Amino acid sequence: MQKITPFLWFDGDAGEAMKFYTAIFPNSKIVEVSRTDNLPGPSGSMVTGTMHLNGQDILVISTGPAPFKFTEAFSLQVLCETQEEVDYYWQRLTEGGEPSQCGWLKDKHGLSWQIVPAVLNRLMNDPDPAKSQRVMQAMFQMSKFDIATLQRAYDGA
Repeated sequence: MQKITPFLWFDGDAGEAMKFYTAIFPNSKIVEVSRTDNLPGPSGSMVTGTMHLNGQDILVISTGPAPFKFTEAFSLQVLCETQEEVDYYWQRLTEGGEPSQCGWLKDKHGLSWQIVPAVLNRLMNDPDPAKSQRVMQAMFQMSKFDIATLQRAYDGA
């Protein structure tokens, strides 16, 4: 059992958001949906739900206009082993959303994501400060991460 579970309040249809995310991530599914007739909105509207995204449970709520909006202060990070994986998640999650800098994006539901190559941590934490500085400078020039460019910066090429 997961001790800490993200709980996301969607401004609109959280059910559509769950379908969107479970279609993107492998080994994902909608676990449960609760509906009620006792809240504002159409009869039988979804109120809460649970989705399982590739090993991570996420709870959602959808009770009409949310008084709070998603901000970049909260994001979900996806670690990617290959450039193909970076490209896939970037393309799928920016559909209807907007790219940002340094691997960050906001999806069509306003949720922020970080699409990060797993190798970045090793490159950024090299004991040689010149290498990590070159990687950081290359990273600041990117929207979507390019692993080959980061590696060239690390190598000093």
